Amino acid sequence: MSTPRIHWISNDDPPQAFPELSKACTEPDGLLAAGGDLSAERLLYAYQHGIFPWYSEGQVVLWWSPDPRCVLAPNEFHLSRRLRRELRTSEYQVSFNQAFAGVVAECAASRESQDGTWITADMAVSYNDLHDKGWAHSVEIWHGNNLVGGLYGLAIGRVFFGESMFSRVSQASKIAMLALTNWLLKHDFLLLDCQVASPHLLSLGAKLISRPSFQDLLLEACDPPIRFAEWPSERESVATLA
Repeated sequence: MSTPRIHWISNDDPPQAFPELSKACTEPDGLLAAGGDLSAERLLYAYQHGIFPWYSEGQVVLWWSPDPRCVLAPNEFHLSRRLRRELRTSEYQVSFNQAFAGVVAECAASRESQDGTWITADMAVSYNDLHDKGWAHSVEIWHGNNLVGGLYGLAIGRVFFGESMFSRVSQASKIAMLALTNWLLKHDFLLLDCQVASPHLLSLGAKLISRPSFQDLLLEACDPPIRFAEWPSERESVATLA
């Protein structure tokens, strides 16, 4: 079996210097290109066209577009009745964009269940830059003044491209997902991109669609590629989510 040929991108190449998605590898699934930088322009172009970076510290940047793609429609998010009942008396609070750097740092922290982290130092810098520019956003779950869960990603047009989430207490990342999907639904977002499927995501209502179908959805929902700025400004009790 021949080794697939990976398209190489240099730092000097323009943001759109990616091959057609149909040229992505089937093994490993979705590997499309290598190299290039993590400039805001390149990242924004990549996400709008169904591509995202995923690599380890010490590697060149690897760019992916898996087929099928894992996505979640905001109105299809599923949370158990038991957890919704528990939220009614919960002491946790939820906020948006109040601790973006902290959420990224927590998502990047090594965990017992995994060997290292894929959120490199360069990636953290780049996503914090996208946050400063109004493209990247976070959801935070608080217990008092302690950050106990959250997630982050990019909002472009009517798609939220989820990147990572974390929990320091049981169910905190699910609560963050509930807060996010409620807000996306309220503001007519079409899709939450989950990238790669996992049993956890599928249990929450995510599903798999083909890469061409995902591309069609992006053409509809990311044109024009506008920033979304209508996020809540205050912390609220998670009881309001129940």
